Amino acid sequence: MAAEIIPISLGLTAGNGLTLWAPRWREDGEEWEAFLGHGDDLYVFPTPAHLAAFIRSSDEHDLTDHPEWDAVSEAMTDELVPDDDHRFDIVGVPELVAEAPDIWTLAELADTVAILHSLADVCDLPAIDDVLGAADGFSVLSAGETAFSGRRGEKLWDGIGAVVAKRWDEVIEALDGVVKTPDVDPEVLAAAEAEAVAVNAVLPEPDEDDELLVEELAEGERDPELAFWDEIGIDCIEITVGERSGWTLRCYLDDEPVFLSKANRIQIFSSDEKLENYLTDAGADHKLASLAVWPEVRDAIDGGDAVVVAGPENTYVLDGLADALTEGPDAVDRHQLELAVELLTDAAIARKDEETTDALSSATPLASLVSAIIKPDAGRMPPAPPFDDEAQAWSVLVDRFAGTLDWDGEES
Repeated sequence: MAAEIIPISLGLTAGNGLTLWAPRWREDGEEWEAFLGHGDDLYVFPTPAHLAAFIRSSDEHDLTDHPEWDAVSEAMTDELVPDDDHRFDIVGVPELVAEAPDIWTLAELADTVAILHSLADVCDLPAIDDVLGAADGFSVLSAGETAFSGRRGEKLWDGIGAVVAKRWDEVIEALDGVVKTPDVDPEVLAAAEAEAVAVNAVLPEPDEDDELLVEELAEGERDPELAFWDEIGIDCIEITVGERSGWTLRCYLDDEPVFLSKANRIQIFSSDEKLENYLTDAGADHKLASLAVWPEVRDAIDGGDAVVVAGPENTYVLDGLADALTEGPDAVDRHQLELAVELLTDAAIARKDEETTDALSSATPLASLVSAIIKPDAGRMPPAPPFDDEAQAWSVLVDRFAGTLDWDGEES
């Protein structure tokens, strides 16, 4: 995996503090992980300017031997602002676990627990691992809502809540005991603060490009044939993978994706006409056949009142992305990648494939690269090449998805 150093924010007793995290990397046959600190101390700073001033004027810390340190030490202040995926509100966990275990709550808690395990390992804080090992639910957070559904899932979530209510102060106290904010050179700090003001003055508003894209799409003409599918609540989707293009259907029930599938194998057809013939077959056995609206779909297709057509938001091209990822973020079509991630995630959730959902979570090198491309942030330090491992991990996910497709009614 590519070695990188990431700015992160930790919500602690004294407020939010910024530091640097070097996720696991391999060097000379060994795995390493580190945070900005020295000896028993974990260094945190109140602002990006303070962090910048320290790394520009001091070499007494544990990251000086990291392969990417030279580049990081010259980072601008705006590159030291953590992105949303690397802000960990540790003191806010009690409030978080008071919420329902939906996909967002679980993802945030999973990321927080992952960084806590890393802190416990690097900073030698066994008390943290002890607390996180006191409830079984902490170990299955990455499985998402599936693990916390039903009576067993409710019990797991309640177990997490009980441990947090009783013992979370132990986690906070352990971290507070190692956190330190070193003094920085006043002149270097003043220069970094001036730089931050200058950079912020010229930065575009957040998500400006995304807003423009949405406006452009809204102004464009939409195929009138899509009106039926929009009203019925089912998506016609077009997928290109393995140099083949095909059409299938997907809908969402209680926010869970459901595909035109049998035994967790998606039924996909190499032409819109073949899919239409399949949809009019009253004897076809698939997961969508039990929907209350299905007879309406079948009759509309049969009577020529509806046709198979995929809108741009449901057109997924997986081919070419692995090669582009190898070259790095600038070579990747952001919109194409975002759609591809959506498809792979939906399909994985539908077939309960936790390996894929885990690989696309924010705790993995692949997910970090994907996030940097899909949600570009001027305050995020760019991921460092090479990206061969991430591209290979992406190819594995695509191949796994392609292996679940039944083309034209025949298993692949």
